[in-house]
Amino acid sequence: MKIVLHEPGIALNTGNIGRTCVATDTELHLIRPYGFRINEKEIKRAGMDYWKDVKLFEYIDYDDFQSRNPGAKIYYATTKARHVYTDVSYEPDCFIMFGNESRGIPEEILVEHPDTCIRIPMYGDSRSLNLANSVAIILYEALRQQGFPGLQETGELHHLHWQ
Repeated sequence: MKIVLHEPGIALNTGNIGRTCVATDTELHLIRPYGFRINEKEIKRAGMDYWKDVKLFEYIDYDDFQSRNPGAKIYYATTKARHVYTDVSYEPDCFIMFGNESRGIPEEILVEHPDTCIRIPMYGDSRSLNLANSVAIILYEALRQQGFPGLQETGELHHLHWQ
């Protein structure tokens, strides 16, 4: 799986998403400009000691991303989509793109891909969920559909043992 953040603005979100990517063996693709420096301590604090293990790919802009990933299957997570994220059958090598925390993915990109735009249903007038939460929700659905490939089958206790 591959998570793409289009112009992420908050270091703590990106750090948390990086940690989730490491825990799921998922690539993290970042499209500039960022609202922070990639070496800020906030990003490393949120990603804890996992940040060094992130499979990180960086791009100058969306055009650079497209040119370096020709023919990629991309799902665009947006509150404006017609399709719900659970209606999609995710491919193991697909990209799931998320937009900037305050602006989302530019509508110029979304209108070109109406069939692969997906959303998380929300109640009432809620505008959006936290970016790191949204990534986790959709990523884990995609991994669930694939049988959680390569992820731990059981959790072990630290001091005691399951019976």
